[in-house]
Amino acid sequence: MFSKSLIFYNVKKDSKKSNKFLLKLSNQSLIKTTINKIITPWYSIPLIDRWLLGQIIPPMIFAISAFTVISLSVGVMFDLIRKIVEYGLPLFLALKVLFFSLPSFLVLSFPMAVLLSTLLAYGKLSNNSELLALKSLGVKTSRIISPAIAISIFMTGLTFYFNDNLVPASNKLAETTLRAGIGSSFSEENGKENIMFSRYGSRINSETKKPTKNNSKLTHIFYSQWYENKIMKNVTLLDFSREDFQQILKAKKGRFDKKISSWIFSDGSIVSIDPSGQTTNIQFKEYTYPFVEGPMELAKVPKDANEMTVKQAIQAEKIYKKTGNLKEVRRIKVRIQEKFTLPFACLVFGLIGSSLGSKSNLRSSKSQGFGLSVILILIYYVMSFIFSSFGVKGILPPIFAAWLPVLISLGGGIYLLRKSSSF
Repeated sequence: MFSKSLIFYNVKKDSKKSNKFLLKLSNQSLIKTTINKIITPWYSIPLIDRWLLGQIIPPMIFAISAFTVISLSVGVMFDLIRKIVEYGLPLFLALKVLFFSLPSFLVLSFPMAVLLSTLLAYGKLSNNSELLALKSLGVKTSRIISPAIAISIFMTGLTFYFNDNLVPASNKLAETTLRAGIGSSFSEENGKENIMFSRYGSRINSETKKPTKNNSKLTHIFYSQWYENKIMKNVTLLDFSREDFQQILKAKKGRFDKKISSWIFSDGSIVSIDPSGQTTNIQFKEYTYPFVEGPMELAKVPKDANEMTVKQAIQAEKIYKKTGNLKEVRRIKVRIQEKFTLPFACLVFGLIGSSLGSKSNLRSSKSQGFGLSVILILIYYVMSFIFSSFGVKGILPPIFAAWLPVLISLGGGIYLLRKSSSF
């Protein structure tokens, strides 16, 4: 009986060992299968493209890291250190703010990194006469720079995704975290100041009591000194909706009631001026005034276009159109286009960097490549800033103001590509 139990125990023990061995084999095969799925697409790329991508990707990773650290240090880190020392911001919250601020600086680093990495990679290959060897074998310059263009297109898509999805959300999280860490006594950004909404339409004729045919006249100006928690504070409302008769409403507070589509003002007065110039003054504790929700919609629009997605920016444009503020309409139109032109800079810089670096007469070191990249980046962004200002002022249409720097730079990149092909 004892020997049978011993045999059964040994068989059971061997069975457990074999199951563990089979499980280990299955896990290993699963890992190998997963690795193969990842590696196989890479090996399906032509050898020349893999070699060129291998030359571009390492300096690109370095450039992204370098540009991000530099811009993050200048833009956020020093300010956070000051807040830690002066306002007692906890270190953990400061690190969270730094982390949430990262995407907004990454989108600025991506185009610059594409330029520097392509310039360094192709400059190195040109310096080692490797590009000359490829050209001697009949490989065209356009074929040589095609991996750089491909990775530039990928970075364009990545930049747009970051800029439209991650940056607005992460900026809000950074602001909320900073506000929570420092406290309400320091933060002045809980609300929004100087809300001004203008309404245009027809005025009521004083004799016929009917609306005028001209529907482009200014009928109302709504101003609030401060907006917070769905409450307008220190409100002034000018009513020009009737010809030869004006009203001035002033109130300490105002809120919009969607159920009755009217504003409810508290603790204020109404001054009426008739055609003869006589005035009447009425004090009130609460007053219901029929008016549009436009001022409330305007107050909810983020101050900075960087805190908006493309969809939100288009909605903001519609709200600004209601106000009749043409300058703000032009500004938001330019910012919407810049949501696309910023990512497109990756493609432009990729073309310029690879074309300039592949010139056979270029012999540049890393320091020279970095210096040249800084100069090209400075020229591009100064040009973008100037044209953007022209668009906001109305000198140029917003779409042209946003895209002209890209088109000019793209033309320069094509010119450099042709020049490099002629060597």
